[in-house]
Amino acid sequence: MLTKRIIPCLDVRGGRVTKGVKFKNNVDLGDPVEMAVKYSDGGADELVFYDITASAEHRPIDIGMVAAVAKSIRIPFAVGGGISSVADMERVILAGAEKISVNSLAVRNPGIIAEGAKAFGRQCMVLGMDPVRSANPACKSGYEVTTRGFREWTGMDAVEWARRAAELGAGEIVVNSVDADGTRAGFEHEITGKIAAAVEVPVVASGGAGRPEHFVGVFKETACDAAIVAGMIHSGEWTLAQIKDALFAAGIPVRMMW
Repeated sequence: MLTKRIIPCLDVRGGRVTKGVKFKNNVDLGDPVEMAVKYSDGGADELVFYDITASAEHRPIDIGMVAAVAKSIRIPFAVGGGISSVADMERVILAGAEKISVNSLAVRNPGIIAEGAKAFGRQCMVLGMDPVRSANPACKSGYEVTTRGFREWTGMDAVEWARRAAELGAGEIVVNSVDADGTRAGFEHEITGKIAAAVEVPVVASGGAGRPEHFVGVFKETACDAAIVAGMIHSGEWTLAQIKDALFAAGIPVRMMW
């Protein structure tokens, strides 16, 4: 049985890790390289780095930061934000990242997923999506895709978009629930489960983790393959070891380092 992955997320703005609630009221948490090393050494299975304002500010991703993080860690590393072309993807790969995450760009230009998969392999292409509960009748799943950091509602059904992205060549889908983001009240099982059941590629739960049992719950209640953690470990309240200990105790397969 494949082990479930725990993936710390570093949201970076202005060269610093930041965290907010439902994409608002972000606070400074520290240096990305130092935090990346801490989590790499502390049992993380992968790491994800989002330059969260690059797209909104119409600027390229901070390649220097990507290279510095990649040189400092020993685990797979995904990068998103400020990527607008296959050439940008190539720069990120050459800087040391293993995966490219596209979100708003893919909504504007779905073909970029196929282009990236053709150039680098679908294992490198990650679709990041920010679904929110919606009464829009066009969104039959009950969830609508948002873009630009929850600034724009697209009218696209989240499950249908996940299916299309997988068909285009996305090798993994990160479901970052806007409703749960930063709340520490638990993952959003409903949309995570719907997407995991609809596609044949790995699905990553994101948004809402606050306690180790939240990871146990999302892995037991959905078919997701991995889960992202941020605020609860950034604050020092919990550790990756405690999360994995709880998963192991619940009979959920995880990679242990101790």
